[in-house]
Amino acid sequence: MGVFKLGEKIPNFNLPAVSGEEYSFEDYRNDNEGDWHLLVYFRGSWCPACMEELKEFEESKAYFEDKKVKLTTISTDNMESLKKMVDEHGFSFPVLADEDLTVLAQYDVHYHGADDPYEDHGTHGEPAYFLTDNQGNLLYQQRQTSPFGRPHPKEIRKIIKYISQNLK
Repeated sequence: MGVFKLGEKIPNFNLPAVSGEEYSFEDYRNDNEGDWHLLVYFRGSWCPACMEELKEFEESKAYFEDKKVKLTTISTDNMESLKKMVDEHGFSFPVLADEDLTVLAQYDVHYHGADDPYEDHGTHGEPAYFLTDNQGNLLYQQRQTSPFGRPHPKEIRKIIKYISQNLK
């Protein structure tokens, strides 16, 4: 299951994208040979903190492109809501629907279920971040159990800079 060590290759996954295509992490990585990849798991289109973060990622697009980092976002939200979100905000990065909780389970993303000790917008995946090198090897990971405390794009930029300067 999703307990990853730094330097270890993370597993491939396939999910439907808002664009209508089937997204394969391995195919996307191979199509963007030489680039690092940042996978961002977010709560859903209904989450104000997530929308703020995704807008910041979109605004930071030039930075990530310059550093050769491809962004992909994933949510347990339904496809219809995600499509509406992308249309409304004009997000240019891949947005994937994990309605069957496949990646959530595979990557050990926290699932806020009905049995959790506090009510929080029903059931959904919580924020998680996975940065890989061009081979799909893990360079950074963080999983949250609530919407707060997540690294926003400015901190992610610092993390990318730090890792790239200190990579063995």
